[in-house]
Amino acid sequence: MNTEPNGSAVAHAVRRCRTDDFDDILAVVNDGAEAYRGVIPADCWHEPYMPDAELGREIAAGVAFWGIEEDGALVAVMGLQRVGDVDLIRHAYVQGARQRRGLGGELLRSLGARADRPLLVGTWAAAAWAVDFYRKHGFEVVPRAETAALLRRYWSISERQIETSVVLADAAWRARRPAR
Repeated sequence: MNTEPNGSAVAHAVRRCRTDDFDDILAVVNDGAEAYRGVIPADCWHEPYMPDAELGREIAAGVAFWGIEEDGALVAVMGLQRVGDVDLIRHAYVQGARQRRGLGGELLRSLGARADRPLLVGTWAAAAWAVDFYRKHGFEVVPRAETAALLRRYWSISERQIETSVVLADAAWRARRPAR
């Protein structure tokens, strides 16, 4: 349940995205990614942030997108990808005009309920709001000493992105780590 700016409660249905949602997924990702412009390293920003060929590769690699619609339009998306012994939260975006209304949290709770393995998420270290979002939802930043190895093991990203990213883990992943 989310709260609208006027204080009224609104429930959204989270649904699996379909093949015919491709262009809408791309539009939500690129609109939502505008928050990263000028925040992430300039050499990591692309125009558009996610080209259609990249989205196609991500879906082919097993990223299953889920979304929320408002008034018949897709306004928030988040991917779930099974990799090895974990599930990854991938490409979590809300249209800029609809950010900070609880849609991302609703998607994250829904995908977390669908996951049957520990969850990891990677994001840009400089995006403090994104790190805070995941922390608010029970994820914790993985120690820096483990970050690069995890990013190389579970993601296919550039060395530059590895240098500038963090990994956050849910309680299930943390529970299986040896005590330090």
